[in-house]
Amino acid sequence: MVRHLNQLNFKDFGTVPPERTANASFSAANVQTITISSEQGDAAVYQALSDTFVHCGKGMTVLSVSLDQKQFQHYYLDKGVCIRAGVYFSLSPFRQNAFAVSLSAQSLPKRTEESQPAQDFRYPPQVRVTELYTFFYHEKERGFVFSGESHPMMELTYVDQGTLHSVVDGQETVLEQGELMLYGPNQWHMQYADVDVAPRYVTISFDLQTTQLPLLINRKFKIPQRAAFLLQQLLHEQDRMDKYSSDLIISLLTQFLIFLLRSTDDADTRLKASNSVHSENEIIRRAQQYVSAHIREKLSVPTVARMVDVSPSYLTALFHKNLQISPGEYIRRIKLQESKQMIRENSMNFSEIAAALQYSTVHHFSRQFKDKFGITPTEYAKSVRSF
Repeated sequence: MVRHLNQLNFKDFGTVPPERTANASFSAANVQTITISSEQGDAAVYQALSDTFVHCGKGMTVLSVSLDQKQFQHYYLDKGVCIRAGVYFSLSPFRQNAFAVSLSAQSLPKRTEESQPAQDFRYPPQVRVTELYTFFYHEKERGFVFSGESHPMMELTYVDQGTLHSVVDGQETVLEQGELMLYGPNQWHMQYADVDVAPRYVTISFDLQTTQLPLLINRKFKIPQRAAFLLQQLLHEQDRMDKYSSDLIISLLTQFLIFLLRSTDDADTRLKASNSVHSENEIIRRAQQYVSAHIREKLSVPTVARMVDVSPSYLTALFHKNLQISPGEYIRRIKLQESKQMIRENSMNFSEIAAALQYSTVHHFSRQFKDKFGITPTEYAKSVRSF
């Protein structure tokens, strides 16, 4: 990785003079100067015999330095620098461009018998979503069964509400709210719900380039709060779907998967997480579970806060910090999602649904429904009962 050249991160190898005085350093008495230009193939390794001033000339150049001629640090040479006597260094073109660099010292550096192999200094991505195929938010009836499939792309399944049974290659896993699994390419999987559960969950199918695939598939994840925020952004873009949304979804999904990979660090690393962070996540999880279990009751932020043993202001701060949403807005969203399930079940009229979800009036319920989903409850009912 090429680092930025400054006094702080170069201190082990020399100094970076102020740029306004750098040229003066080259005019000291008894100084010899040579020019090194770009060469084909490997870069020669030199050892500074005295303090050696390196003056960037033309082209884009990478300065590589080492104290032991084994481990080299790489810096982008965009300013003059003084390499301390005894330090090993080499000069390489950045992306194969031509370059010329001047070296000035009382004793010119000595060329060693070693060389640095030609390098590609670009940042190779470790995780890259290359194609996006489907992105669905499923609102299933109680006890639904999906008979199963396999396909050449990856698939992510995230449970937003309820529980979901996931069967992969004959191995069953129960996914609860806030948990997910990833299925690998051509991996057969099926899903079903218990007879009294109507789950809501997200599925995304995509192509992924990574060497870390074994760390992602065939395991259950409880997603970290930062990843949960990214998922909310993904769902927002799926609702919006303008000409830039697919690019944003691919970018956000890539970030989401990187956070999952970070969460697979070994146990020692996980133990270093602070107790406060764990406590915050646990409070949010308990609050979400309480809202889901009591969604048809009259809910308020003080009520939920009391049930998870924190103050309303602290619960609000945690939701804003970790989910970028207030707990009151979270309650409203979950109630509206529940109303969709009730409309699909077709066992209550709209006034009864509004009353069951503790809305003050059916008009208040209808207005919030349209604000959230862009259609009225009547229009939604027609769409789900027309087939």
